[in-house]
Amino acid sequence: MRAQELRNKYLEFFREKNHAIIPSAPLVPANDPTTLFIIAGMHPLVPYLLGEKHPAGRRLANVQKCIRTIDIDEVGDDTHVTFLEMLGNWSLGDPASPDGVGQGGYFKKEAIEWSFEFLTGKKWLNLDARRLAVSVFAGDEDAPRDQEAAAIWRALGVADARIAYLPKADNWWGPAGQTGPCGPSTEMFYWIDAGTPAPANFQKTSKDPRWVEIWNDVFMEYNRRTNPPQADGAGQARRGEPEFVFEPLKQKNVDTGMGLDRMLAVLNGQRSVYDTELFKPMFDVLALSQEVMSNQEVKYARVIVDHLRASVFIAADGVEPSNKDRGYVLRRLLRRSIVYARLLGLKPHWLPALVGKVIQIYDSAYPELVENSKKIFETLALEEEKFVSTLGRGLKEFEKKTKQGTITGQTAFDLYQTYGFPLELTQELAQSAGQKIAREQFERQFKKHQELSRTASAGVFKGGLADHTQEVIRLHTATHLMNAALRKVLGEHVWQKGSNITQERTRFDFTHGQKMTEEEKKRVEDLVNGWIHGDYQVKQEILPLARARELGALGVFGEKYADAVSVYTIFNPKTDEVISREFCGGPHVPHTGVIGLFKITKEQAISAGVRRIKAVLS
Repeated sequence: MRAQELRNKYLEFFREKNHAIIPSAPLVPANDPTTLFIIAGMHPLVPYLLGEKHPAGRRLANVQKCIRTIDIDEVGDDTHVTFLEMLGNWSLGDPASPDGVGQGGYFKKEAIEWSFEFLTGKKWLNLDARRLAVSVFAGDEDAPRDQEAAAIWRALGVADARIAYLPKADNWWGPAGQTGPCGPSTEMFYWIDAGTPAPANFQKTSKDPRWVEIWNDVFMEYNRRTNPPQADGAGQARRGEPEFVFEPLKQKNVDTGMGLDRMLAVLNGQRSVYDTELFKPMFDVLALSQEVMSNQEVKYARVIVDHLRASVFIAADGVEPSNKDRGYVLRRLLRRSIVYARLLGLKPHWLPALVGKVIQIYDSAYPELVENSKKIFETLALEEEKFVSTLGRGLKEFEKKTKQGTITGQTAFDLYQTYGFPLELTQELAQSAGQKIAREQFERQFKKHQELSRTASAGVFKGGLADHTQEVIRLHTATHLMNAALRKVLGEHVWQKGSNITQERTRFDFTHGQKMTEEEKKRVEDLVNGWIHGDYQVKQEILPLARARELGALGVFGEKYADAVSVYTIFNPKTDEVISREFCGGPHVPHTGVIGLFKITKEQAISAGVRRIKAVLS
């Protein structure tokens, strides 16, 4: 089965189950203060998982672009990738509450039955049910064993021995932060060793790498909250009581995810995702063959094609290499691939050749790659040019250390951290200089670095379900007003390029070619505060896309929208004058008078033709 056929079959299946097919959101979140990139299909649906009404209804499905870097050092094995396409379907809320087309949500029974039907049905993927196994939540002091999910699987013909009961680490999702929606999951596994019968007992063999996870259904049915403050005023649970408690969630949701790369490999009997049609042409354009390379060389090659694929998609969504945030992720991916290309001795101009091949592979599924191809080529080529000099400085540093006779594990780590040298490159250089590196010392430093990176990533991604505090909601509405004011003061060439809202401030990126004057900033502040003082109304409407555009609703530059959209309008109820009308999932304040005093604290350039404003409320 080919990749496009898999995408089409998945969406066709859920369309037949009365799901609305929604487009993939950009990799860069438009209004999520906690996420550098979309890392799961549920992230763009945060407001709706928390109760906002989705314009397309309660049943949704799509193919979502995602970037995951937390396991970047694992890339090169058979399954880990940085960019992935997540096939997902969702149920938002109670089955008894129909949406606008007469379809309510659903929960465990339907989600599991449909998963089994899509995987094993002859019309669909037609996988051998004898090679299928599942896991469910084993239960603990917070929530009971998921006997309901296990019973549904048994009713579908899955043998008891093929159902493993696993702990939270394996079969529980969330919450994304300290508190919030969470719940048990059921995961589906497929035995990929066609030459050996699948083991009868999955509980005992679930860690065998030949059992490959292919799908995950999450049942958000609990809310994890802090224990109420006690009468002593300490604000903590009494001694012996848990700090957090789990309670039934008001709106129960289903959130599922199936990685396209991994499923494609399973369907075609391939052990590695790097053997699929999505990667093979990339190896071909580099004149590399996994069949004749050593294991180490295979890893180098896989890192190159994986990282370049991710870089192309990230650059297509407007990110440029830098030393901060998203730009740092892109820079790291590019520089790792450039170093590994050096290790493999790739010929000059390998990078533009590979970029072109990635665009060609995905042009029909993601036409934005073709539309933005000029910018992609320019962005990645410029970073390659910059890194060549950095690479040269790293080599000079290495030569200096060699003369001093100090190629230690610490030196190797410094080269890794400062110049992007993988250990393998430093080892190769050391060997040519007749020296040997203390690998254990490097790995101690590297482990500390990984732990710090994972902690930082957890902090960045902790709010997959975004903060919906009153402070954030007030700033969100103020950001809409600021966008309207910028267009009025600077001109209608101003378009939103992204925003980041925390409880302390709003950060807003927009298209504009020059620095704002103090007078312009003051005019923007005065307009926003005037609209706030006017206590204008804020309303949400679900509109056909064509009607929303007809009314002049604004969106994020370059973003795709579904046929029905959520639109928030801020207007003067006395005159019906529209101040702001934007595509947005919310939430917002009901009227502007509750927002507070708006103040711009900083305005700066972040890339060519793009400015950034930071503002606060008091």
